[in-house]
Order: sequence, then C-alpha cells, then structure tokens
Amino acid sequence: MNAQNLASGSAYFIAKETELPVTTVLSVLVDNEPGVLARVIGLFSGRGYNIESLTVSETEHEQHLSRITIVTRGTPHILDQIRHQLERIVPVHRVVDLSVRADELGQSGPIQRELALIKVAGFGEHRNEALRLADAFHAKVTDATTEHFIFEITGKGSKIDQFIAIMKPLGLVEICRTGVAAMNRGPAGM
Repeated sequence: MNAQNLASGSAYFIAKETELPVTTVLSVLVDNEPGVLARVIGLFSGRGYNIESLTVSETEHEQHLSRITIVTRGTPHILDQIRHQLERIVPVHRVVDLSVRADELGQSGPIQRELALIKVAGFGEHRNEALRLADAFHAKVTDATTEHFIFEITGKGSKIDQFIAIMKPLGLVEICRTGVAAMNRGPAGM
C-alpha cells in the first residue's frame, strides 16, 4: 500500500491489494421516515465508499417501508463491511446483496433495469435517423416538436449507455436517468 492510498482516507485502500474490486447491487429495506436516506448515504460518504447508482421509493405502503437499491464497487472485504454497517443502522430492516444472492442461486446476476429520458434536437436526416434508431432500441417518443424529441428508454444500463452514445452525433441535448432498480429471479422475496 503506498503513501498516497493511505493519505486518501478512503476505505477502499484498507483491503488487501490482492483483492480485485467488483460491482454489487445492494437492496436495503428501511422505515420510510425523514433522515433515513441521509443516514444511509452518510455511511457511504463518511467512509469514502462510492455510490454508482441510488434509487429509493416506498414499496410497502401499509408498513411505511421503502426499498433503497444501491450499486457500489469495492473489494469483497469492503463490500462485506458496507453490508454489515448498513445492518447496524436502526431504521434498516434488511440488507441483501443481490449480486451475492444471485451467485448463490446459480444465476448470472439480479435483474437490473433503468429508465432514462433523453432529449435530442435535430433537423432533416439527423431527425429521421434519431427516430429510426429509437425504434430499433424500443425507445418511446414522450414529447416532440419540429425541433426536438424526448425519448423514454428502459433496460439494462449498458443498453441505455449505447443509445446515448449513438444519439450524441445526432443532437443529444440532455439526459436524465433514474438509477438501477434490481431484483433477484425466483419465487422468494428479498
């Protein structure tokens, strides 16, 4: 471990240098009350962990429970620490590493989907090409004028990344993404 890594203050550098970082999807069931999300995010920022994607919504209305889906990256040791630290936060009911659970079930990974709104401005051939490509990607036109389109696209993050890349030369103006929603296959809940 070099001096620069030690000085960074990030927990990513505590792990053995032989462990390779992996990306994982965590599902966290919490009470839907003020300050809970701030506490969860505070755990990550206070320890130097990065959140690559974050989504949250109330999913069980009668019980006032929300589900937070977090995509993060780290060594297996660090990811295990994150999970254990999340479990100690009082309004947290359950923490499931969906990536690890999928592996235990012999699956390639959890089902992951994202939604994006993508604004493209263009005229003439660029406009026609944007519409043709949107159709190929099963993107829906949610707003249109003679000067622009707003496309709605859902799917894996890689599909959305690819759609964005091909829209750039056609007049990409703005992108809004929801973050990952994820769930394991099979009849069991989290």
